[in-house]
Amino acid sequence: MSVTDVAVLGAGPYGLAVAAALRGSGVEHRVIGDPMSFWREMPQGMRLRSNWTATSIADYRGPVSLDAYRAATGSSFGRPVPLENFIAYGEWVQARVAPDADRRVVTDLARAGDGFELTMHDGDRVRAARVVVAAGIAPFTRRPSQFAGLPPELASHTADHRDLSAFKGQRVLVVGGGQSALESAALLHESGADVQVLVRRDHLIWLHGGKYHRRLGPFRTLFYAPTDVGPLGLSRVVAVPGLFRRLPRSVQTPAARRAIRPAGAEWLIERLRDVPIRLDWPVREAVRDGDRVRLVSAGGETVTGDHVLYGTGYQVDINRYPFLGAEVCSQIRQVGGYPVLGPGLESSVPGLHFVGAPASWSFGPIMRFVSGGWFASRAVADAVAGRPSTRQFAPDPR
Repeated sequence: MSVTDVAVLGAGPYGLAVAAALRGSGVEHRVIGDPMSFWREMPQGMRLRSNWTATSIADYRGPVSLDAYRAATGSSFGRPVPLENFIAYGEWVQARVAPDADRRVVTDLARAGDGFELTMHDGDRVRAARVVVAAGIAPFTRRPSQFAGLPPELASHTADHRDLSAFKGQRVLVVGGGQSALESAALLHESGADVQVLVRRDHLIWLHGGKYHRRLGPFRTLFYAPTDVGPLGLSRVVAVPGLFRRLPRSVQTPAARRAIRPAGAEWLIERLRDVPIRLDWPVREAVRDGDRVRLVSAGGETVTGDHVLYGTGYQVDINRYPFLGAEVCSQIRQVGGYPVLGPGLESSVPGLHFVGAPASWSFGPIMRFVSGGWFASRAVADAVAGRPSTRQFAPDPR
């Protein structure tokens, strides 16, 4: 059995950001996870919606920033950043901050004395004084109950596909009005599929941040933070999680919803010009119709296709992490599947930290995006080095 001071579970942008901060603080740690694995499973051809500074891992001005990567490798790519370039960038960061990443899978996390014991898929065990869960959102896919009775060949989530060109020649019904649904529809259309988008709301929201940035010129930094989360007037607030978490919950909740509402990047508009988009079309029922699928709207309209692809996003629920057993989960103070976190993003289980989307209830919507790694990594590193009180938690909504 091996021993480490801090085990970081996950080697995506958040896990790598934490590794960079711990490395910089001289804290002994081990990163466990397959680097950038979640991103490698996303549909080919996708691009990142975030702007340049918000796409950097750990720090947009540091030695592992996107600018540093391009300077070091001579890579040349445009904006928005293509998925394949972001993956290559993440692997470059991993080689610098976590070159000895343990790529094995953790199957169980249990408390052991004042620390934790991790069981690996090969039966090996690792003892850690602290654990940082940076395991991403892969287990959290939101799969609407309307499609539960359909086989995977008729209905699937956008997260289930790496290559959407497999649907060439088929009629695909895309459900959703956010970036994932809209970009998947564009990729399907460009791959030769007959696509139709079904949106529950009566309108689509397009993000025109880049246009406003250009109009504001040198004054844009007064209104928009480099984290690129939230609209004009809100961006600067959510960019300071330490402040955001101290706002009344009655202010936090609507602000968070405003910052993460389903929306598409403006560069998708032209690509979807020839794709039919039906608004105010909530799906009430999905029925198998031979080797096809028939959807029925709340208003009684029907539409038939060869496949339903739902771009319905993700719903955080840490109880769905396969390595977190019922005993540990029962000891973590939660609100709706989110862990309630205190300084250093530490849970009610001393020494157990959560970064990324699970931290968004306590520290705001920035935690759902790559740019939140700047704050989370430093906060965790400071907590590990300073060992602050574990009794300071975010306010309970009850």
